Amino acid sequence: MAENRFSESLTRALVHEGGYSNDPDDPGGVTLNGITQRVYDADRNRRGLPHQALTRQMLGSASWIAERDSLYRRQYWNAIAGDELPDGVDYVVFDGAVNSGPVQSVKWLQRALAAMGLYRGMIDGHIGEGTRDALAAVNDNDQLIAAICDRRIAFLQALKGYRKFGRGWLARVANVRAVGQAWATGSVGPEPVYVDGMHQKAKIENAKQPPSAAAGDLASGVGVASGAGAGGLQSATSADLTSTLQQTQDALTPLSSTSSIIANVVLVLVIIGAVLTIGGLAWRFYANWKRAKAVDALDLGVAVPV
Repeated sequence: MAENRFSESLTRALVHEGGYSNDPDDPGGVTLNGITQRVYDADRNRRGLPHQALTRQMLGSASWIAERDSLYRRQYWNAIAGDELPDGVDYVVFDGAVNSGPVQSVKWLQRALAAMGLYRGMIDGHIGEGTRDALAAVNDNDQLIAAICDRRIAFLQALKGYRKFGRGWLARVANVRAVGQAWATGSVGPEPVYVDGMHQKAKIENAKQPPSAAAGDLASGVGVASGAGAGGLQSATSADLTSTLQQTQDALTPLSSTSSIIANVVLVLVIIGAVLTIGGLAWRFYANWKRAKAVDALDLGVAVPV
């Protein structure tokens, strides 16, 4: 662990973060050098200083640089115990903390350690003794860094902003991975790069809403309860709809021998019912798979509410 790794890590993170930003689709809102107005206000509160708006004019000023660098050390580097992390791992976890928050970035570290069979504690996003012990047992930091970055990418893909900012986020992670792995082996790695969109905050609050399995339950329960009418479909349960379908078929079946039209109606009801039932089951499988994937990618540990 190099003593000056914080300065090197911050220099690279600042390239990724750019200058002033106020994108309406960025959950961070007004941001200056990667520091959001909310984070800046909270930091000044802790220091007993009045709030002040982040502006483009502050860029490059000595007072802002001093505040910025001090905040980055307290809020992000110290939060991930950066001085205790191995070379390369420190930078990778730090950059993740800047973009998605320290807790989330440490969760990626813990998940990666768990995947290597070294960590069996809670995925809580905090560097404790269990995480420290697992880190001490790592004999391949290159592999660890790759696993952390893979977890980070899965998280990013589960966010609403991925469609707009995904290209930038992925470019950022690729650069971070290359640099981290280089530092882990005593090399220098590529220069930091900036790609439009890579500075937008990637927070769990912006997670996509996974599909609900309830729609599949409804579809499979509907059968073809179309005889119940549109109004009835909105309030009926799956059991009610299935019952309505069966009653309709039971009522029409005795008449099917006297009318080819009725016979065809019964046949259509049966076919549509089968299609909707199969479709409903397929949708439930898909929805549950998507929800499970989201829970894992977002490190929630519990089901995402519908």
